This record gives sequence, C-alpha cells and structure tokens, in this order.
Amino acid sequence: MTRPRAGDVVFVGGAASVQFAGRNAFQFRIIRVDDKPTYEGWLWLDGYVLDSTGDAVERRQIFVIAAGLRLEHR
Repeated sequence: MTRPRAGDVVFVGGAASVQFAGRNAFQFRIIRVDDKPTYEGWLWLDGYVLDSTGDAVERRQIFVIAAGLRLEHR
C-alpha cells in the first residue's frame, strides 16, 4: 500500500509485523503517521484498535511495515 494517512482504516496482521500474526491481528484507525526516521519501509502509527462493529476500543502506537498493511477504507 502507499503511505497511509490519518483517517485511514487498515488491517494490521502478520504481513505488517510478526507480532500481529494470527489472532493478534486487528483493524486500526490511523490518527497520525509519525515522521521520525525509521528503517526503510517501516512506520510508527498512532491510532485506535477497532472492534467488530468499528468502535474504537484501545489507543495504541504501533511499528509496522507499510507494505504489509491492507487498506480497509478511507
């Protein structure tokens, strides 16, 4: 995927980071993409974990590879 932006809802699973594989996967509403330097292709994202109805249930900061995110909707 191209660089995500605030407002995007993405699926975060094992392709984004091994720690989110299997039952640890979730939908995530991005509120901020951090601009601090990281490894090539990796990003720090601030946002909310969403439950099955799309409601925010937990605020988190996550470190993921952008190519492993799946855009759900903008």
